[in-house]
Amino acid sequence: MTDHQPDAKEAGAVTFVNTFTVHVEPEVFEREFARTSEFMARQPGFVRHTLSRHTERPGQYVNVAEWQDVASFRAAVSHADFQPHAGALRALSESRPELYRARLRRDGDSAPEGPGSDRAARADDTI
Repeated sequence: MTDHQPDAKEAGAVTFVNTFTVHVEPEVFEREFARTSEFMARQPGFVRHTLSRHTERPGQYVNVAEWQDVASFRAAVSHADFQPHAGALRALSESRPELYRARLRRDGDSAPEGPGSDRAARADDTI
């Protein structure tokens, strides 16, 4: 057995994807989202997130957030202090939240990692 850092699969990491359709000026939504972002960044298990605006439809956004595990994500969104943030965002937009587990990952020029990839098979062979 070799020492190594746990990858997303081993650590139980999840990705939260929330698509927003905004009913107000984009700047209004972005300011409110920034307040929510500050709250979430302080929660245990939060890794990072990116809020992106559609290039051709300024009222469309997607938030992609990485969490260490499902339990951390669920604790953050069920925290009593999160409810005002959720309510404020619901007043400005409609959203479609989804939670995912990584199945394949590729960084830059590296080989893919995940079920069925050659790299995953080689990693399994060394254990």
